[in-house]
Amino acid sequence: MKPDSPTFDVRQVAQLARLALTDDEAVRFQQQLGQVLAHVEQLKSVDVSDVEPTAYAQPVFNVFREDAIRESLPREDVTANAPKSANGLIVVTKVVE
Repeated sequence: MKPDSPTFDVRQVAQLARLALTDDEAVRFQQQLGQVLAHVEQLKSVDVSDVEPTAYAQPVFNVFREDAIRESLPREDVTANAPKSANGLIVVTKVVE
C-alpha cells in the first residue's frame, strides 16, 4: 500500500460485515483489501472530465413486442402437473396468517 493511502483494519471491516475471520484469513484479506484500495487510488487519477455521466455503459431501450392474443395451454394440462387442484384451480398452502 502507498504511504499516503488510508489505513484500515480488516478485522473492523469483517466485524461490520458480520464475518468471523481466522488469523490467516485476516492477513490474506488485509493484503487483498490493500490492493483493492491501491487500485481505487489509481482510478482517481484518471481524467474523466470529457466523459458524459451515464447510468449504464450501453444505451438501454425498452423493447416491446406486439400484444397479440394467442392460445394458452388447456386448463386440464396445467392442473394435471399441480400437486393439488380443485375446481380447475391450483391449490396452494396458505402463507398469510
